[in-house]
Amino acid sequence: MSPFKGQKGFKRIINAAGYSLAGLRAAFTGEAAFRQLVLLNVVLVPLAFFLEVSPGERAVMIAVCMLGLIVELLNSAIEAAIDRISLERHPLSKNAKDMGSAAQFVSLSLIAVVWATILLG
Repeated sequence: MSPFKGQKGFKRIINAAGYSLAGLRAAFTGEAAFRQLVLLNVVLVPLAFFLEVSPGERAVMIAVCMLGLIVELLNSAIEAAIDRISLERHPLSKNAKDMGSAAQFVSLSLIAVVWATILLG
């Protein structure tokens, strides 16, 4: 068992929230792509409330925007872990980083397709 897994109950929830906020802070201060996606969400999420769409469509529009943030957090975590292991160029490191980038590309494509489908459909 990990020595870092000692907390239980409400204390664990408080600790987890603190770690999550620290991760968001690190992503915002250290990752330009995350800041760009936050800006995109600052524009798109309120816009979804002004458009004449059904509540379900609005929820999907907002969810895919949030998905973009989630994927960028995971992509940044992969990059940080790979860089922590070694800054040396290695084919497996490149593959891991490229796949994280591809995941982000797919999530951004999904945002565009969902918004276009709802607005133009």
